[in-house]
Amino acid sequence: MDRRRLGRNGPEVSTIGLGAMGMSDLYGPADEAESIATIHAAIDAGVTLIDTGDFYGSGHNELLIRDALRQRSREDVVISVKFGTRRSPDGGFQAAPPDTDPVAIRDRLAFTLRRLGTDYVDIYRPSRLNPDVPIEETVGTIGELVQAGYVRHIGLSEVSADTLRRASAVHPISDLQIEYSLLSRGIEASILPTARELGTGVTAYGVLSRGLLSGHWRPDRQLGGNDFRGMVPRFQGDNLRTNLELVDALSRVAQSMDATVAQVAIAWVASRGPDVVPLVGARRRDRLDESLAAASLTLSAQDLARIEAAIPAGSAAGDRYPTQHMANLDSER
Repeated sequence: MDRRRLGRNGPEVSTIGLGAMGMSDLYGPADEAESIATIHAAIDAGVTLIDTGDFYGSGHNELLIRDALRQRSREDVVISVKFGTRRSPDGGFQAAPPDTDPVAIRDRLAFTLRRLGTDYVDIYRPSRLNPDVPIEETVGTIGELVQAGYVRHIGLSEVSADTLRRASAVHPISDLQIEYSLLSRGIEASILPTARELGTGVTAYGVLSRGLLSGHWRPDRQLGGNDFRGMVPRFQGDNLRTNLELVDALSRVAQSMDATVAQVAIAWVASRGPDVVPLVGARRRDRLDESLAAASLTLSAQDLARIEAAIPAGSAAGDRYPTQHMANLDSER
C-alpha cells in the first residue's frame, strides 16, 4: 500500500488506516478472535496506522491491540491514541469534561503504555477539548512527554481552526483527527485550509458515516441498546430515509465504476489530498478487504463530479452527533 505523511513533521503512514474502536465499543458486539485476525490482515496488507482510544471499551481496545501486536513487530505500526474521555463503571460516558490537565495526561499515558505493552505511543491526542484547560497547557504537557521519549508526535481531535492555530504555536501538530465524509464536509470551510496552512495532516474518521455509506445499511435494521447509532439523528425517522436515498444515488454511480458504495466513499476521502488519510473501522476481514480495495480505486474528474452530484455537500439530513454531543464539539463552534 502507498504511504502518506501526516503533516509537515509527522510520521509516514499507509494511505488508509485502521480505526479499532468498533472492536470494543459503541457498535454492538464484536468477536475478539475475528478482531485480532482483522488487525493481522490489515498489517499484512500494508496498513501501518492503527487508531484507538484509552476509553474504547474502558481500556479493552488497547489490550486487544497489545494482544494482536504480540505476533508483529512494534516498529511496523504507528499507534495513535486518544485520551481524556471519562467512562462510568456501567460502560456509559460521564458528562464531566475530558481529562486534559497535566497530571491527568501523565497518569492516563502511564496506563496506556502498560495496556499496549509498549514504551512509547506514536501519536497522542486529547479526544476532545476541555474548555477549562487551555489547549496550550495540554499541548505543552504532551510536548514534555515527547522530549522524554514516551510520545513521538502530537495530534488533536475535533478542534476548531482557531484552536489548531493556538496549539501549533506551542508544538507542531502531526494531524487533526476529525469526521470527514461525503455526508460530513464541514471541515472544508476553515478547518482543512488552516490545517494545510500550518502543515498539519488530517486523519478522517467516519468516512462511511458510521455505516450509512457502507452500502449494507437497511432502513429496518434494529439497533441494540449498546449501539451508539441509535442516538444519532442521521439514523432516525425521516432523516434516515433521506440519507439512504442519497446512498442509493451513490450506489448507482459505484455500480457504473464496478466498485462498491463503501469503496467509492473511502476513495473520495482519500482523493481530497495527500495530506488526508481515511480511517476505516472494519471489524471483520471481509469488510477490511472491501475497504482496502479503495486504495487502488482512482477517481477521475468526471467520477468526482458524478459522486458529488449524487451526494451534494450539505445534503445529509440530521446532525452527525446527538444535540448534547454537538454542543461540546470545539470543531462545530
